[in-house]
Amino acid sequence: MSFREEDIQFMPISMVPYFERPLFFFDQSRFRRALGEQPVITVFKDALSAAGIQFNRRFVEGEDIRTLVYERALFIDCILHYAWHQFTWPQRISLEAVGGYGRGELHPASDIDLLILHRAEVFDECKDNIERFLTLLWDIGLEIGSSVRTIKQTIDIARTDITVATNIMESRTLVGDVSLRYELMQESTPDKIWSAEDFFRAKYDEQIERHKKYNDTEYNLEPNIKNAPGGLRDIQTISWVTKRFFGVRTLKQLEGKGFFTDEEFSQLNSGEEYLWRVRYALHMVAKRPEERLIFDYQREIAKLFGYVDSHEGLAVEQFMHKYYRTVLALRELNDVVLQFLSEAILQKGKTRNVVSINERFQLRDNYIEATHTYVFEETPSALLEIFVLMAQDPHIEGVRASTIRWIRESRHLIDDNFRSNSKNTQLFIKLLQQPAGLVEQLRLMSRYGILGLYLPEFGLVTGQMQHDLFHIYTVDAHTLKVVQNMCNFLLPSAKDDFPVAAHIMTRLPKLELLYIAGLYHDIGKGRGGDHSTLGAVDAEEFCVRHGISPRETRLVCWLVEKHLLMSHVSQKQDISDPEVIHKFALTVGDQLHLDYLYCLTVADINGTNKELWNTWRASLMRQLYLDTRRALRRGLENTVDRQDLIEETQQAAIRKLARKGLSEPQVLAIWGDMGDDYFLRENFTDIAWHTHAIAARTDDQPLVLIKKTANKELAGATQIFVYSKDQKNVFVAVATALAQLNLSIQDAKIYSSNSGHTIDTFFVLNEDGEPLGNNPTLLKKIQQTLIDELGLVDNYRDVIGRRTPRRLKYFASPTRTSLNTDMIRNCSVLEVISPDRPGLLACIGRIFMDFDIQLLNAKIATLGERVEDIFFIVDSQGKPLGDPVLCEKLQQEICEQLDKRVDKH
Repeated sequence: MSFREEDIQFMPISMVPYFERPLFFFDQSRFRRALGEQPVITVFKDALSAAGIQFNRRFVEGEDIRTLVYERALFIDCILHYAWHQFTWPQRISLEAVGGYGRGELHPASDIDLLILHRAEVFDECKDNIERFLTLLWDIGLEIGSSVRTIKQTIDIARTDITVATNIMESRTLVGDVSLRYELMQESTPDKIWSAEDFFRAKYDEQIERHKKYNDTEYNLEPNIKNAPGGLRDIQTISWVTKRFFGVRTLKQLEGKGFFTDEEFSQLNSGEEYLWRVRYALHMVAKRPEERLIFDYQREIAKLFGYVDSHEGLAVEQFMHKYYRTVLALRELNDVVLQFLSEAILQKGKTRNVVSINERFQLRDNYIEATHTYVFEETPSALLEIFVLMAQDPHIEGVRASTIRWIRESRHLIDDNFRSNSKNTQLFIKLLQQPAGLVEQLRLMSRYGILGLYLPEFGLVTGQMQHDLFHIYTVDAHTLKVVQNMCNFLLPSAKDDFPVAAHIMTRLPKLELLYIAGLYHDIGKGRGGDHSTLGAVDAEEFCVRHGISPRETRLVCWLVEKHLLMSHVSQKQDISDPEVIHKFALTVGDQLHLDYLYCLTVADINGTNKELWNTWRASLMRQLYLDTRRALRRGLENTVDRQDLIEETQQAAIRKLARKGLSEPQVLAIWGDMGDDYFLRENFTDIAWHTHAIAARTDDQPLVLIKKTANKELAGATQIFVYSKDQKNVFVAVATALAQLNLSIQDAKIYSSNSGHTIDTFFVLNEDGEPLGNNPTLLKKIQQTLIDELGLVDNYRDVIGRRTPRRLKYFASPTRTSLNTDMIRNCSVLEVISPDRPGLLACIGRIFMDFDIQLLNAKIATLGERVEDIFFIVDSQGKPLGDPVLCEKLQQEICEQLDKRVDKH
């Protein structure tokens, strides 16, 4: 007789505390008959499988999550009851549920934590059955966490192990001698082990350390719904310390007792229910005890929850938006309750040091508090004033719990009249003028719901994610990170980490204008249209409302509208070209705009994804800033004459080479067939280095030079120079060799001479995004590998495939290309946007070789999980690609080959 899903009949269970519910709720007689007719393990497995199917079906159909979680625990109670009675037990032994299972909560893949409690004198008699019982549980497929102890052993461990002490609090007897647990509870009361004060300190410290593991933010790309800030463990921490302090079994017993407000209790329950639904779905789709909301499951759960792609965003973005807002609210509640308990437990009976600040606020033991209950109702501006006071005084450690509650209860006062009140706008500007404490207070304002109400446009992007790996923070978290980076430019350490930005910050006339631009640069995201344009409109409204002068308002709006410009120019255009610099300088207009834009851009890149900012990107930004500054000083009407620049560079190189023993005729003979681009795009020091090495050659073998970089920060990237005769496909060879060496090409400058030589300069970084340094062994290996590859002529080796990180696989998207003609440069410009993969450049280079296409130049930009590369190409005759059929075939081949590599790796 098989035990099937339809044999499990669930009784209605009311929402009462777990331990008041009936134990059995399916057809026991049929189950017992099955145990008598079939192998025991088969019967248990069938029952577990049938129950799992039914629970999952009911979840998908929308059944109340608490019912499901509690009933799953009840079902496992029943299974354990029957498993226990497969063996004979004496008196004075019991099976206890502990942990989450002890609370009567069980998700699909949660561990079932058990404690077998016994008297010392019965252990020998029970030892074999205990082992057989636990083996049976494993055999039937239960994930068991078990311990076997006496009461004394349990208490001895609990004295030093806070987790064991917590488990005792939430234990319940499943079967056996109930007197054992009663005695255990009596021996573990706060007057015997873990006083309320010690317990609170331990749990609070535990939470701090746990939050640190998740960067102390709710906004991780793949959040841990159990352990990250605002997750289920934060709710449990509230529950544990509250139960310990008040001596209650459930939080429900505190409802209406004045500890929680009605709103807080409701928020706690609704937040827990939402996270339970997410966790239940996560376990169900993962089919394992997964607590990380990884990318692989976010889309599945979004679909399961009924989200669909719309103008509001992708389904997964809408789902994660809801998730982030929920955990943000739960962390806020966690702050309030733990601060309240800290005051009630740790500071109880202690002398209070009270210092008056003004008639509205005072300090109590370095925590700020309102002087009376009605401060915010009588003076709504105090809702902003309190954050200004904290920003001005770094010694204020935090806000008293009662005041946090009054803030939460009074934030409805922030309406249009509040926002337009001149007193309030002045307070907010005053806050922006406190860089030392600005971001910490903006984060508090965001957590307490003030910032999103005072700036409704900021409220719209709170918790809004962008489903890619380029942006690793939600829009609001990224925004505050950008402002924090700006403030950090004022720190002493910035002189080493961001020397240009640190220098500029000391000269900016009004730092608050930069902070406003930082607050608004991405504020328009998620509304459709160009977020830069939308943000500029919002920024203008903010500036007008806050009394910013028209001239300064125009500056802020320009920064918001152009906040991507400097990054785009530095990464996608040839900034060694005087025309590019001049055009950028015309857009910037003056030194003031350049200074503000540079600081905003550097802060933005570092606040988007820390992996985006490396020495190469820093060097590009620095070069663009310095060259533009020179252009502005020279005057925008005074353009650089290309021929003058060429001659100036050549003369400087000739003077340097003369000191190395090379005469001017010797040098000019080597340069005779080199084009102008080489002298425009290379500096005289590198030209002298290249020329001296070429002059010293004794044969026609490829020449490979690698510049030693003693100072990695100043180097930007390691320069590799290749000089080779009669080889069109040097780029393919070099890209293949570098891919084999796990080096990434950041830039490529490719020249050809009339004598058939190719002159190529590559800039590379290692796997850590750093220059290669000055390791002779490593540099020699790279040099030899390149020479070997170049010696293979056209029979280049395959690129060694490396495993693609899981995250990159998940965000794989089809390759996109565009092909246009640059009439000024007389070449075709091919842009390739594709997921980043090992060997991508070598693959593109081989396609060029197959199509007999010459590569003149390449701009390589790796942005998180994708590349946006630009190639300047011509046909075999040195002309732009004019055949539409050829252009279409070329792009089609690139897309097919790159997407094939995505699938393969």
